[in-house]
Amino acid sequence: MAIRSRPVAHPHLNAERHIMADLLIELFSEEIPARMQAGACDALKRMMTDGLVERGLTYADAQAFATPRRLALAVHGLTDHSPTTREERRGPKVGAPEKAIEGFLRSTGLRLEDLETRDDKKGQVYIAHVVTEGRAASAIVAEVLEQTIRNFPWPKSMRWGAGNLRWVRPLHSILCILSNDAGAEVVPLDVDGIVSGERTRGHRFMAPDEFSVVNFDDYAAKLKRAKVILDPVERADHIWNDASQMAFAAGLELVEDRGLLTEVAGLVEWPVVLMGRIDAQFLGLPPEVLQTSMKEHQKFFSLRDPKSGQITGFVTVANRETLDGGATILAGNQKVLAARLSDAKFFWDNDLRAVSDAGLEGMGAGLTAVTFHNKLGSQADRVGRIEALAREIAPRVGADEELAAMAARVAKADLRSEMVGEFPELQGLMGSYYARAAGLPDDVARACLEHYQPLGPSDSVPSSPVSVAVALADKIDTLTGFWAIDEKPTGSKDPYALRRAALGVIRLVLGNAVRFSLSGLPVQRHLIATLIILKGLEFHRRGEEIASDGLLRLLSAEEIKELSYRLVDSDQGWSEAQLFERMDEIAANLLAFFHDRLKVHLRDQGIRHDVIDACLAMPNNDDLTLLVKRAEVLAAFLKTSDGENLLQGFKRANNILTQAEAKDGVEYSFGPDPKLAEDGAEAALFVALDRAEAAITPAIWAEDFASAMGAMADLRAPIDAFFDAVQINADNQILRRNRLNLLHRIRAICLQVADLTRVEG
Repeated sequence: MAIRSRPVAHPHLNAERHIMADLLIELFSEEIPARMQAGACDALKRMMTDGLVERGLTYADAQAFATPRRLALAVHGLTDHSPTTREERRGPKVGAPEKAIEGFLRSTGLRLEDLETRDDKKGQVYIAHVVTEGRAASAIVAEVLEQTIRNFPWPKSMRWGAGNLRWVRPLHSILCILSNDAGAEVVPLDVDGIVSGERTRGHRFMAPDEFSVVNFDDYAAKLKRAKVILDPVERADHIWNDASQMAFAAGLELVEDRGLLTEVAGLVEWPVVLMGRIDAQFLGLPPEVLQTSMKEHQKFFSLRDPKSGQITGFVTVANRETLDGGATILAGNQKVLAARLSDAKFFWDNDLRAVSDAGLEGMGAGLTAVTFHNKLGSQADRVGRIEALAREIAPRVGADEELAAMAARVAKADLRSEMVGEFPELQGLMGSYYARAAGLPDDVARACLEHYQPLGPSDSVPSSPVSVAVALADKIDTLTGFWAIDEKPTGSKDPYALRRAALGVIRLVLGNAVRFSLSGLPVQRHLIATLIILKGLEFHRRGEEIASDGLLRLLSAEEIKELSYRLVDSDQGWSEAQLFERMDEIAANLLAFFHDRLKVHLRDQGIRHDVIDACLAMPNNDDLTLLVKRAEVLAAFLKTSDGENLLQGFKRANNILTQAEAKDGVEYSFGPDPKLAEDGAEAALFVALDRAEAAITPAIWAEDFASAMGAMADLRAPIDAFFDAVQINADNQILRRNRLNLLHRIRAICLQVADLTRVEG
């Protein structure tokens, strides 16, 4: 069916008929980078639909699609006219300055005689009745589409030829049609000489000729006949299904990689899956090296032998069918792959030779020339700090101190390997291979890999004690170092991934039930040493005679004192008091940062922020395992009826007591006298409080929060009965004071568990 142009009907008539139309847009260009396609789909859909709605049109649904050569948008159920609107606008007073009245007339498009005058509290004012006529959908679509094309948010764009239009790659054509039961029309549009039409092209090689379409269904069907699968999800499914079947037929497993699958689906319009084998000379390479090399350089999927776990084959995806069934394409790919894997084998052999000659620590010797941060020294300096801190942490996580120190010394060594130089994403993993090749203990080799973990909220948490010690040391050194130089995250900016490091510490501590104080001696000493190192390096750069022995390890208390005194001798040095004051300030700020990250972590697990705040206000809140244990028990307790009612009783007692103390200007914290109890409920509360305190206090010391809160639950009924039977603010001042002291005791006992004043409800 040919596209025909048709005259635009009067807007009022169309508004009454409520005709629904479908809109099809295609922006046809040179190849769009795969990484930009998903974002481009979202942007096209958002900009077009928002623009149409803002101008008065409505629609039922919209879908956006991308292939390497086109962006497409289908909008269904689009109204074919915007409605006529009437708006009443209040203007300036009658007799206002002439410029004010002229400005109002310009904003409304009316003349003075068109305005109405209306009485107001302060006199008469001008009133304008503005009528905005509805417009045809074609005019609105043309306006919005041109604006979208000219302002499209490509991460990178280019100009070509003599025009000023910017697009990710040269834009060749614009397809834009509106269709309904009566037919279809081209939406007229001219963007820098690119005139809209109803024609597009198929596959670049297999079906390059133009063809016309009348609606989305016609468009998608004709594209498929022209060897183009429009939907990227359909292309990805096609690739995965064909590759899985080929692998199964060959007795192999397809290694899942959803990111690579999405990328490859964005590289082809007509995917043709081909399978090849890896040359036997490369099968000795670690599987991860083969997989990474093929993925990064060739965009190949890996095929694994399920019996040996070795990568033995690959899948590549061509963009066209060939007469020889892809044999020529596959041969060319295998030739390039052999060259790439030859490089990888060269790196692997050289690295193994270096480890054999000098050991893994010898490989890492070059880290002295690698800057970690210009204010925090080299990577070698950092390794020294991590080693010292790992020694301190090791006993607290059940790790052997010497193994933890050894692992810390070699954990970063593979950063100087040729393999990691080529594939940085393999850092840690290659270190574990080289550690085993050097004959180091298995715990050390595992720590080389695992000390980077967890890398994110879904990454696994190491459980090997040596790995935990080095991972904690690594992350704590990063955090204390950047806090010492005042390079903390701000807003959404976190260039050194410090939020991730803090979450890593939290997950390591909680996942291994580590009893580790984030304000305790190891962290304090590490922070002090870092501060002294920074000051020492500063003076060293100024040519001062500052001893450097021991600066790159954790210092003993005597060394700290000695070096701080030597720094004081300089005209810009610190006193010992200033040093420790600065340490306390940084430590408190860093602990608050940990607490903020912990709130996010626990909120994702369903623990309310007010419950966390109630536990953060308690002592030992730098022991994350203890803190979370308390929060989990409190959260569970507050979900029970006893917990809810006890909270209300506590708040009632606390409010009455707080108001009385503010009014009287005294603190009612003396022990109440049970002899002054007049009512049975009052006497019963004394007994209940004695019993609860006897149970709660030792339970808190034993960190048995469940038992402590169980004892608190037993207070619910006595407290309720007390408030029902007794008037707190009695006329007798002796009774009043005794009862207020009793409320203080309720508050003090309950606050042993958590700061319930911070709990909402």
